[in-house]
Amino acid sequence: MGTSPDVDESLSLEQIEDRHWGNPPADATRLIRTVYELRHKPIGSLDVEDLRVLLLQQESLDVLVPIALTHLEQNPLAEGDFYPGDLLTAVLKIPQAYWQQHPDQRSRASAVTGAVESLGNLDDHDAPHDTIWQQINMFRG
Repeated sequence: MGTSPDVDESLSLEQIEDRHWGNPPADATRLIRTVYELRHKPIGSLDVEDLRVLLLQQESLDVLVPIALTHLEQNPLAEGDFYPGDLLTAVLKIPQAYWQQHPDQRSRASAVTGAVESLGNLDDHDAPHDTIWQQINMFRG
């Protein structure tokens, strides 16, 4: 799926990081409950929507960004539950500090933005052109 070769995709984020959160608080929002649940799921079974949700919450970036980039390299407009390209916008919203610490992954993300550029008007792909390009431009600085 695109993780480092030494990461066992049958393991969950909790197992990989050895950080067990327990159960979500009783008053947790649906989003927070979802994040707790996804941390129990084997990383090899995380789908595009799962990745989008976790990345937007800045969860386990070291593990999940390489997986997301692999999806995006195969399909730059990979789609979760919102719109074509929503995984890309989630990846591009990751703070610059992360990209500075992971220049190899930044290069991969830059290559994906180049692939998006070659698609032309994203509205023709049922993707929100302006939304995606706003994130690409912010990522590129």
